[in-house]
Amino acid sequence: FARSPLTLARSELLRRAGETLYGARWQSDLARDLGVADRTVRRWLAGVDQPRPGVWCDIIDLTQRRLDALTALRAEIAAECAPDLTRPIASDGGAPGSR
Repeated sequence: FARSPLTLARSELLRRAGETLYGARWQSDLARDLGVADRTVRRWLAGVDQPRPGVWCDIIDLTQRRLDALTALRAEIAAECAPDLTRPIASDGGAPGSR
């Protein structure tokens, strides 16, 4: 069967969302988080069926939760990479004890 350009665009959007959220093996994880069968996600991807109303909003919620988690993690990591202001700075610009 021929898929319409809109169906192809939606399939590509679904693939990009899944891979960005979960990595290369994304279909099972996305299906689990959306509360659908793996086969359902594969049918959406193939253009055989369209996602039920609200699935795109559910994916927005998943991306927002991931964004929030990454933002919090980034802040924690940034705190660890900030210069330790209690440590003396070597006059040659290198780290103390680096000679």
